[in-house]
Amino acid sequence: MTVKQTAGREQLGDFAPQFAHFNDDVLFGEVWADEESLSARDRSLLTVTSLITKGAFAQLPYHLQTAKKNGISKQEISAVITQLAFYVGWPNAWSAFNLAKQVWLEK
Repeated sequence: MTVKQTAGREQLGDFAPQFAHFNDDVLFGEVWADEESLSARDRSLLTVTSLITKGAFAQLPYHLQTAKKNGISKQEISAVITQLAFYVGWPNAWSAFNLAKQVWLEK
């Protein structure tokens, strides 16, 4: 079941309506909804990996929670972050681990 994304409109709708439209309707409404190209699980794994690589830690908690909901296990996220550490740097890995621990340890 696809969830209708409204974060763009809720947080930026008055300030940046075009960006809110692209976020809610295009990125999440079309790209994320395309289960024929990539599964939600694979899309989550790619998104989390990209955010860690960029050091985009403000967006990471939401996408880590989404990855968990989409079936990424604690063992998998730990292995992914460990692998990334050698390519994107130890500080990025530490930051990602601290956020991932919060998501996978919450009940």
